[in-house]
Order: sequence, then structure tokens, then C-alpha cells
Amino acid sequence: MAIQIITDSNCDLPEEIIKKYNIEVLPILVYLDDVEYLDGVTIKPKKIFDDMKEGKVYKTSQIPPDMFSKVFDKYVKEGKECIYIAISSELSGTYQSAVMARNEILEEFPEADITNIDSQCVSLGFGLVVYKAALMAESGKSKDEIIEAVKQSAQNMEHVFTVDNLEYLCRGGRLSRTSAFVGGLLNIKPILSVENGKLVPLEKIRGRAKVIKRIVDLMKERGNNLSDQTIAISHGDDLETAHKLKNMIEEEFGCKDFIINNIGCAIGSHAGPGTLALFFSK
Repeated sequence: MAIQIITDSNCDLPEEIIKKYNIEVLPILVYLDDVEYLDGVTIKPKKIFDDMKEGKVYKTSQIPPDMFSKVFDKYVKEGKECIYIAISSELSGTYQSAVMARNEILEEFPEADITNIDSQCVSLGFGLVVYKAALMAESGKSKDEIIEAVKQSAQNMEHVFTVDNLEYLCRGGRLSRTSAFVGGLLNIKPILSVENGKLVPLEKIRGRAKVIKRIVDLMKERGNNLSDQTIAISHGDDLETAHKLKNMIEEEFGCKDFIINNIGCAIGSHAGPGTLALFFSK
């Protein structure tokens, strides 16, 4: 039986990977002044970041259960086994929407084979987990093998990232107004991570150049067998800095396999332009 990998647009995977491995990506809902957009479909990251630089504020909403139901129903009727991999349930209600949709489908089709997995990851860290699942499905691995590998990959995924402007985290309620103001005056750049699915602060560094160097240092402290891994870098409309980080990692660790992509609209609307994020396995 064929296996269908399903995910949501928070995974931030490049379009070429999504198409090559036939990954079904459901879009997060994005809003500006009560106008609804579909992440990556009716609005693109460049538009989001340009607008945010001008002071516009975007909001997001989880994928509703009925959107999942339509997708699950389609593949169940095609006789496929479904694996949906979700952004961390600690940061979005999208996983719960998928659970509700699965329960609804099972009422009508008790034999439906649908597995929902909470990755507890975000952005391209989440994307690397989805990518691994897609590679395994393509190579003919069983559903049980894929599920086990996905859970292991998600558990070992490291997230290290920084934002260029604390104002965006403040708008999203993740930082106090006073902290954002003082941090801006002092040119403080926070380094953050994701642990057990939750956003956690690691350090505060003064200056962009120092923070990038520290990200590489943290990679050395936290990573294992880095030269054999696919390393992912996502960025908030700052490809130049993303490539600078890539070059530093190549020189330091000998890594050769990279995925670099813009942060999508959903995560970008909270993190803001200039965000730089690195993902690898510990």
C-alpha cells in the first residue's frame, strides 16, 4: 500500500523538495487587517517581510479540522496509508485539528490508516523530519519504519536561531515591551532554541557578527557527526547571511549537504525579517 506524507506549511521546505517527493502541504492561515491568506499559496514570504519592515502586523491561525478532513478523505479513498507530521503542538493548535479530523474520518471509514505525529519541532528543523519521512517513503520503507525514524529524528533535532529585531517577538507576546526597547538600544540579539516543543531563550549576544559566530560554536557543542548530516538553514529574507553561516559551517565541520530556504509566512510573521535559524541533529 502506498504511503502519503502530509505536513503543514510551518515546515518551510523548499518547493522543489515538496514537488519531488509528492509531499502534501496544508497551508497555515495568515491574516492582515482581517483579510485571510494561505501561507505559501496566496501570499509569499517576501511580501510578509516587506510589509513587516513597514510596520504592518500579520496574525496566524491554525489549520481547521475540515481542511484536514478533506485531505485525509482523499487519500483514504485512494487506498493510501497517511502519515501527517505536525509542527510542535506547544506552539500551534494545528496538531489537535488533525487529531479531530482523523477521529471524524475513522467514524466513517474505520479501516482508514492515518497516523498523526507531533514533531515538537519548528521551521526547517520540522522540515528535516518531514524530508526524512519522504525519503524513506520514496525508497519503499514500511509505515512502521518511517514512524519510528520520524520520532527518533524529531527527538534529536536541534534548533538554534536568532532574530534581528526584538520588536517582532514583542508584538507576538513573547517578549516584554521594556525588554524589546532596551535590547534595541543595546543591539542585543537573543539566541533561542526549541526544547520539548517549546521556545526557550539560550543567550543574549551584542552584535550580529558575534551572534552568528556563537551559533556555530553552539553547533559544535551540541552536534554529532555533523559532516554526515543534512544541515538546514532558514532565514527571514536574508539569503546573504544564510550563505555566510553556511560557509562558516562548511569550513568548521566539513558539511556538504545543505537545505537553505526562506522562513515561511506563518513563522516569519512572528519572528520577523532578519531571522536566522540553524537546524541539525545532536
